[in-house]
Amino acid sequence: MEDRPWSLLLLCFLIPFSIASICKENTTLAGFSSDLAMVQHQLRGVVRILDGCSFSVSQFDMLPGSDRVRWWGASGDSFHNLTSGFEISDMNLNHTYRNESFTVRLLPDVTWDQMSVLAVWDEPTASDFGHLLLGSNHSDLLAPIPDPSPAPSPISDQFDAPPISRRPAYSQPTMFDNCLALSPSYRLRWTLLPESNSIAIGLEAAIGTQYYMAFGWADPGAASPTMMHADVVVAGFSEEGIPFAEDYFITEYSECLLNKDGKVEGVCPDTIYEGSDPVGLVNNTKLVYGHRRDGIAFVRYERSIVSKDEKYDVHVNKTDNMTVIWALGLIRPPDTLRPYYLPQNHGGPKFTTYGFFTLNLSKEVNQCAGPLDAEDKDDQDLIISDGKTPLIVTSGPALHYPNPPNPAKVIYINKKEAPHLRVERGVPVTFSIQGGHDLALYITSDPIGGNATSRNVSETIYAGGVDAEGVPASPKELIWAPDRNTPDQVYYQSFFEQKMGWKVQVVDGGLSDMYNNSVLLDDQQVTLFWTLSPDSITIAARGEKKSSYLAIGFGSGMINSYAYIGWIDDFGIGHVNTYWIDGKDASSVRPTSENISNVRCRSENGIITFEFTRPLNPSCNGRVECKNIIDPTTPLKVIWAMGARWSADHLSEKNMHSVTSRKPVRVLLLRGSAEAEQDLRPVLAVHGFMMFIAWGILLPGGILAARYLKHVKGDSWYQIHVYLQYSGIAIVLLGVLFAAAELRGFYIGSAHVKFGVSAIVLACIQPVNAYLRPKRPANGEAPSPRRVIWEFFHAITGRFAILAGIVALFTGMKHLGNRYDSENVEGLTWALIIWFLLVSLLVLYLEYLEVQRRRKEKNSLRGNWVLGNDDDEEEDSVDLLHRKRTSTAPEYVSSTRMEVQLEPIR
Repeated sequence: MEDRPWSLLLLCFLIPFSIASICKENTTLAGFSSDLAMVQHQLRGVVRILDGCSFSVSQFDMLPGSDRVRWWGASGDSFHNLTSGFEISDMNLNHTYRNESFTVRLLPDVTWDQMSVLAVWDEPTASDFGHLLLGSNHSDLLAPIPDPSPAPSPISDQFDAPPISRRPAYSQPTMFDNCLALSPSYRLRWTLLPESNSIAIGLEAAIGTQYYMAFGWADPGAASPTMMHADVVVAGFSEEGIPFAEDYFITEYSECLLNKDGKVEGVCPDTIYEGSDPVGLVNNTKLVYGHRRDGIAFVRYERSIVSKDEKYDVHVNKTDNMTVIWALGLIRPPDTLRPYYLPQNHGGPKFTTYGFFTLNLSKEVNQCAGPLDAEDKDDQDLIISDGKTPLIVTSGPALHYPNPPNPAKVIYINKKEAPHLRVERGVPVTFSIQGGHDLALYITSDPIGGNATSRNVSETIYAGGVDAEGVPASPKELIWAPDRNTPDQVYYQSFFEQKMGWKVQVVDGGLSDMYNNSVLLDDQQVTLFWTLSPDSITIAARGEKKSSYLAIGFGSGMINSYAYIGWIDDFGIGHVNTYWIDGKDASSVRPTSENISNVRCRSENGIITFEFTRPLNPSCNGRVECKNIIDPTTPLKVIWAMGARWSADHLSEKNMHSVTSRKPVRVLLLRGSAEAEQDLRPVLAVHGFMMFIAWGILLPGGILAARYLKHVKGDSWYQIHVYLQYSGIAIVLLGVLFAAAELRGFYIGSAHVKFGVSAIVLACIQPVNAYLRPKRPANGEAPSPRRVIWEFFHAITGRFAILAGIVALFTGMKHLGNRYDSENVEGLTWALIIWFLLVSLLVLYLEYLEVQRRRKEKNSLRGNWVLGNDDDEEEDSVDLLHRKRTSTAPEYVSSTRMEVQLEPIR
């Protein structure tokens, strides 16, 4: 035990020596240097192996990838070998590199003998940014470097070279000795090749696929820089993505055309001027390499310094200062009449789309600090789904797959290889899958595909799967409807094979497609979108002018309103918070814990849009947000505000709005429209007036006629009763139609509607009841039980109908008050109360007169002879409102005729 500290000390002393000896022993590749092959993300650099444990990197350029970009080792550069490779360093390459140099140490358990390929690898997307080949027998790729030449070497002198310096027998076509920035988006690269008396030139620009890049030498004999008689090379890409580089000679500032004399003039290829002469004599540009990656076009070509073409080429002196020209612009592809590319006018300002400058090829220049970065990095074909035409899904060979490495066969959509697919939320996409039984299409969150679950990787599958496969004779139809919860980017892939598909961009091209309804709020500066569900509502708000935050509130004003505020923080992350506002200062804006979900907030050019979903009736108690209930049958008062700054907490006066709505707008959720707050909708006013006429005048008048007009001779009381009742019912039904048309539906939710429906049902029973009434009894006969039951049912339903109708009138006034300010309906409510009080007084007065009349008739029958009784047939009606049902003639009056002979007095 006492010897242990000495042994530990000795071990700590020996470990560095043992590691160093390992690094020195493994010197097979010491001094090996090679250029990294660009695959994507504009990667460039020179790698030099220092020893068995480290390597240096110089002139390193790269656009950033994910957070898991690493140095990677593999046994080969095939799809299988790269995807099954391994991490060789813990260095994280997760940012932009601009012509940087650094040293990388291998992990302790990694040696050069374990790999044949050194790559920069993005692990989450299985993407190869760039790599170099070490070879299975590393020495077969190495060749001694000759004596120093006048041309600069791509090998960096920043690090001490080993005694034996080696470099590969070839170099990558994207690497050059010199680089000059012609404009912010256009670069010229070149390397002198003295052994072949030529120059290698690389043109690199952030341009679209329909653009050209031009570079060349101006006429040495011109007094001032001009494009006339200039010798230029026009480079670009065909519609099939094939690079080209052609010699052009400029005779006019126009497209290449035949003039009246039959001569060719304009910006024309050298070959056109000489007609049928052999192309090799006049086209001295040799295309070497070209690609489009990350939105950057790159073409490498070579040309002789001293050209054989004395007429259309300028002889270049590599040690003199010479005037050169350059341009960028659109290019027209060849057609049957003019089978050559036609560069269009550059169409922009000097030094942005064209320019002149003096160049000395022999002077070293390195003005390109970092890679070019295009705004639109997607170089693949773009297919926009319109929701109507099916997308034809097949498979084919991988020619320009956008995310290498890739398998030999990839997905084609509408005959385009792995295109970038753009879809809109709310618009269904139809796929017609015809790629064979080994291609099962599915939409996934995983960028690699191939059933990520089988790789123990979590993924979300949005559509498709193992059964989504078909052949041309029997295609499989797959319909996918992206919604507001679908991420902005997903992938279409094969369920059976990795990395056959590519990206799907999910856009909000039209919020109107995602939502069932939309209205413009006050001043038309904010648009509100919504979709109703049985228990919830999804809402979106979009400002129509630039702001730092956007707020909408439910209420008549900001005070005592529930507010939803969307804003973008300093890190570009969107937020949506909920508040209860009970005052005018910042301290009165109180955050709530309202249950909102599916929250999204974004800003496009300063225009803020936010979305959320919330329950119609919050399930909570005791908190202020629990009262924030949305009733779809009642208009929702909505206000808005915008401002210059918002934060999650510590609100101050700076957070207050800079512009706001002047008045709330009533949003009719069920109808999908809006109305000004102070406006009384004419249709609803007509509905209320018609219901008052029916339940306040006609139907009660019909009942009063049956009660108090029976003593009038004849059946006029009965006619009045029937006509008033039928008229009242007709007006009630018509008023219901007016309300249903206004609200675009019939919804039983409020107390007003419930009482109204009850009254209408009871009123409509009366005509049916009258049609089914039993036969009246004959004079002197007792009524049948069915007749008695009918009479009581008729009276009771009539009384309850009137009662329900009157309650419906008053609840309707209350409902109207909820839709409009109380002062607009308060006077109407009091008028209704006074009316029914007057009707009640009239009923009391009529009841008093009826009692007096009955008493008088009773006394008259007791003390006087009945002079006569017309044996007229009794009307088939009874006094249904009297508590004692009686026939028209009193029971004690004899039904026989009595006659008295009166003789005159003499």
